[in-house]
Amino acid sequence: MTKDSTLSFFNRTDQAQRRSERHCQRSLSTGERLYSSYYGEVSDYTKKGGVIASEIMLPPHAPEIYLDRATLWNAVENCEKHPKAQLAYSFDIAMQNELTLEENMELARKFVQEQFVTKGMIADLAFHSPEKEDGGIPNPHFHVMTTMRPLNPDGTWGQKQRREYLLDEDGNRIRDKNGDYMFNAVHTTDWHEPETLEHWREQWAAAVNTKFEEKGLDVRIDHRSYVRQGLDLIPTVHEGANVRQMEAKGIRTEKGELNRWIKATNRLMQDVRKKIKALFVWMAEVKEELSKPQTPSLADLLIAYYNQRNAGAWSNKARTGNLKQFAEAVNYLTENKLLTLEDLQERLSSVNEEFEALSDSMKKKSARIKELQELIREGENYQRLKPVHTELNNIKFKKQREKFETSHDAELRLFYAARRILKEKLDGKPIALKAWKQEYAQLKTEYAELSPQHKPLREEVIRLRQVQNAVDTALRRREQPQEVQRKKHEMEL
Repeated sequence: MTKDSTLSFFNRTDQAQRRSERHCQRSLSTGERLYSSYYGEVSDYTKKGGVIASEIMLPPHAPEIYLDRATLWNAVENCEKHPKAQLAYSFDIAMQNELTLEENMELARKFVQEQFVTKGMIADLAFHSPEKEDGGIPNPHFHVMTTMRPLNPDGTWGQKQRREYLLDEDGNRIRDKNGDYMFNAVHTTDWHEPETLEHWREQWAAAVNTKFEEKGLDVRIDHRSYVRQGLDLIPTVHEGANVRQMEAKGIRTEKGELNRWIKATNRLMQDVRKKIKALFVWMAEVKEELSKPQTPSLADLLIAYYNQRNAGAWSNKARTGNLKQFAEAVNYLTENKLLTLEDLQERLSSVNEEFEALSDSMKKKSARIKELQELIREGENYQRLKPVHTELNNIKFKKQREKFETSHDAELRLFYAARRILKEKLDGKPIALKAWKQEYAQLKTEYAELSPQHKPLREEVIRLRQVQNAVDTALRRREQPQEVQRKKHEMEL
């Protein structure tokens, strides 16, 4: 059994952590008080609960002073000159509720050692409690923050990139119009490559699945998306800790409702597809059988089947029930003009096409609903917090500005995040909250109207399976006398 997780079990939280993000991110995940020498400020998250343990893992040639968290990350910051320099990679990796906490931590340390530390990275781990202190839902996970710069053999910091100068046909360096030598920036490692992230995902999934197998557990995780797994399913939305907490307390949320719709739809889709696949297989087998000489019609086979059932019935009630089923089957074939197996196959194909079109429409609407949820959330944050940002820009004096930034840190972070996300999503288009909310409401209504449309299709698939059963039984009974005669002839010989 594969867990419904797709890629959510191993996320790189950003392409890379920047200066302004790294310090607070590390303090938050480890629940510690860290001083930044670059900013001259302290990030204090000592009151944050749920942190089980934190540790730093070093490659053999790394100085032991980097076992101290503040020393390590201040050294990383001081190594960079550009104010917007990228400092670290950050990962959130889910631990498994099927394993004990000790097994999860052992697995995490082994993975980080093999995949990060042996490659020359310094890894900062923080393990978070499976349950929140107020009795929330299980959510075991660990954070990993790794250095971007490789360490030289002497323990000094290496380069993230090197220059590869462009040369002319004579091997001389080429200058640009300003007289500067032209070059390409070449990464010194492959840690930034999407293929590397994919490899890490794959290796974590393999490590977890090996542990599941060792424990005899019939459960697996897959690092691939539904599409890459060949599963035509609607992916669920990421709920987050707050939503899961509310749902655990019985408070229904928009995301929770959407995921319940999606999961119910996926179960139905899988069930119907399984039945349709089985029907196509049966159809091919029966078509081959009915292609033989003197093949009876579907109606003839149904009549033979129900006549045989009535002959062996023990009561009038049973005979009445058989006649009712026969009438329903014949009416279905008649109403849909299904006289031959080819007619039946054509009908099955039509039902399958209608079902897939309905499922595709629901997937597209679900994807747009998710997108609108994010746009509405970030649009509201942007409009609500824009006055705070405007007030900050109007402050001319540095100390007053710094004081304002400190007192409105959380609001400004939300504003900057909203601005960045909207810029990426809108591509220059204006914020249209009213239109988004109207479209969101309309899509929710349409999604709710589409969902029940699976039911009649499923009922027709069930009817087709009833016809299948009757035809199969009738064919077997037709073959039995022939088989008896064949065996009698063989005995006489």
